[in-house]
Amino acid sequence: MPPVEPPAARRARRDDATPPPAESPYGEPPAAPRRARRDDAVPPVEPPYGEAPQFEAPRFEAPRFEAPQVDPPPAGRRARRDEMGPRAEPPGGRRARPNVPPVAPDAQETSYVEPVRVEPPGGRRAPSEVAARLGGPAPAATASPRPRPAPPEADATRYTNAFSGSLPPPPGGHPPAPPGRPRPRPRPVDPPTEVIAPVDDYDDEYEDYDDEYYEDDDYYDDEDDQPPPPPDSAARKTVRTVGELLITAGLVILLFVVYEVYVTDLISAGKQDDATQALDDQWNANTVEADPERQVKYDLLDGQAFAKMYIPVFGPDYKFSIVEGTTDKDLEIGPGHYKGTALPGDPGNFSVAGHRVGKGAPFNDLDLLNSCDAIVVETQTHWFVYRVLPKSGEAANWAPRQSDPKCEKVSPLGAPYDKTVGQEIVLPTQGEVISPVPHFEGELPAAQQAALMTLTTCHPRFSDKQRLIVHSVLTMSYPKAPGFVPEEMKEQ
Repeated sequence: MPPVEPPAARRARRDDATPPPAESPYGEPPAAPRRARRDDAVPPVEPPYGEAPQFEAPRFEAPRFEAPQVDPPPAGRRARRDEMGPRAEPPGGRRARPNVPPVAPDAQETSYVEPVRVEPPGGRRAPSEVAARLGGPAPAATASPRPRPAPPEADATRYTNAFSGSLPPPPGGHPPAPPGRPRPRPRPVDPPTEVIAPVDDYDDEYEDYDDEYYEDDDYYDDEDDQPPPPPDSAARKTVRTVGELLITAGLVILLFVVYEVYVTDLISAGKQDDATQALDDQWNANTVEADPERQVKYDLLDGQAFAKMYIPVFGPDYKFSIVEGTTDKDLEIGPGHYKGTALPGDPGNFSVAGHRVGKGAPFNDLDLLNSCDAIVVETQTHWFVYRVLPKSGEAANWAPRQSDPKCEKVSPLGAPYDKTVGQEIVLPTQGEVISPVPHFEGELPAAQQAALMTLTTCHPRFSDKQRLIVHSVLTMSYPKAPGFVPEEMKEQ
């Protein structure tokens, strides 16, 4: 930046370069130079309250920053230039610098620059001359021009207010540069280059992690040193085959149990509904009123229903149609009547068999029957009510039980029915339980026989090793009538 030329030197050069004023053609005296006229017309301006107090701005010293020591590059631009030698001069020599006048030693730094106005050749024309050229009257003389304020002193313009962006230096800062050439700004220094570790160190971190938890390679060696499995021998093949067969057999048995317990129930329910519908159609086809004097005649065909059975204590929805026969095919339909035994309501032993698990399971809860519970059998012409006989051990103290209306007509039968009790468990080979007189080897006339009903089923559940037997005796008989239902049907 070139030094600022003081106003005095610049004004002297301008006065020297200005030609003398030309004489006016109208005989007026030559006008004084512009600077002289302005200085004569403008009186000095004095402060209204005397001399303004001088304020010394506080000195501000900026903090010094020391750049880190950085080694110069091995081969920089200056080194390369030194190796190339001195630079060749252009043709015609180096251009000379413009003639810049020297700076006076007493010049002070200032930010105020006075504008330079160039006078036209021959000096500034008078107002009368301008008016004569334009063909108008000459303007009247005016008072002295308005005084212009003097430029501020150099010290007053060194610092400006806070709104212009410059502030006096704070205490402890660097003092302003001395007058003359401004102090050069320090050249910024680039920070040192940061060295980043290569990517290969990523594996080293995991190697250190492995070394921390596994001090040696035994952990990995154990996996590599495991012996291969031995070849299959005949014994191993046999054991594996037997195991697979056992698993397969277990699955088959499980599926068979599901089939017997659930699937056969659905199949038997459908067959039971068909048998009941066929029996209802047969009964409704005969519209002749029942005659008490007539003998009841049953059409007994294998697998065909001829009566219905109800057990009120098992709920109002418990009812099954009794079919003729006790084969597997017959028992899939419902409870089956033992061929050769008595018929409902007749003297002798009316015996019925049924499944306890699967195939409808009509006698699943047969072991829950107690003494004096009712078993109702419905035929085409009559309602027959049977009640369970006293169980073993209850016959000795049976007298107090007869006060119950349900047990009023139930009592131990006595000889030859001494061994006939309400519930017993026998072997499958003991067929005497369905004889006209159970457990009696002799013969008894029909007139002396009691009207019994015997129910048989497997025992325990899911097994046929034994049989569960329930004996009951006929206590009431009602002829059927439209809308009539025995009171025993309402027992719970």
